[in-house]
Amino acid sequence: MLSINPLKSTLLAGALLTLAGLAHAAEPAMVKDNMLVDSQGMTLYTYDQDGMDKSNCYDRCAKNWPPLAAQTDAMKDDDWTVLKRDDGMLQWAYYGKPLYTFIQDKKPGDTLGEGKLGVWHIAKPE
Repeated sequence: MLSINPLKSTLLAGALLTLAGLAHAAEPAMVKDNMLVDSQGMTLYTYDQDGMDKSNCYDRCAKNWPPLAAQTDAMKDDDWTVLKRDDGMLQWAYYGKPLYTFIQDKKPGDTLGEGKLGVWHIAKPE
């Protein structure tokens, strides 16, 4: 019969849980209440002035509408892409639409950016 040290068993279980969490953490956003939200539950928005996989929100705009940052090793797929912004930052896009949060949203579920200036909209799942 195979005997496993309790410490090794605990370490192995922890490693497996960590790997499972990392696989799940690869998703850049999730759906909640029929809208896309980031990992903290903050509402995500799209900007009408953006192009397909191209952000046009910089400087003051990006301070008020922080881009949804992507890491260099981000895993993209058919729905999610990573674009390189003109400022060098990597940003997530959903079906080619760059995603942003809104500085005035203070807690998960806030949607104060909806309709701002007529060009900002809550990102919805396809």
